Amino acid sequence: MNARKPSKKAAARKKTVARKSPPKSAATRARPAKTPAAAAPARKREFPRLLVQVVRALDAKKVDGLQVLDVAELSSITDYLVLGTATSQPHLRALRVELEKVIDAEHARIVGIDTGQESGWTVVDAFDVMVHLFTPENREKYRLELLWKDARPVALGELL
Repeated sequence: MNARKPSKKAAARKKTVARKSPPKSAATRARPAKTPAAAAPARKREFPRLLVQVVRALDAKKVDGLQVLDVAELSSITDYLVLGTATSQPHLRALRVELEKVIDAEHARIVGIDTGQESGWTVVDAFDVMVHLFTPENREKYRLELLWKDARPVALGELL
């Protein structure tokens, strides 16, 4: 009779199956108790440094109605929209100048600035962060926050 020699793979499988791990003691088998979700410390969300600096600068310059919307999942052109209201046209210009300084200081690139002469609306696009600043009349007129009602709002306390 011809006895076939088992292949190397079959021999390796037998060895693998034959090995058993040593029995674990009761102390080793016990799993640590899970901590309730309420007891776990809240993890603070991480935001881009540029966004934090922009919000802080606008807050320092007394912008009204400051809102930040996370639109990353909704928009292909930006991740965050920052909306704010200037008290007047000169205040709007001052806010734009301050934003340019902050963005330059962060070594970010300004993709575009759209500000019509006395239009009451300024847009500063820094790619991941887009800032829309309005006079009170235009903020009420355009209501961008309603256009982006599906966006996730970001609490200002997380940024300031």
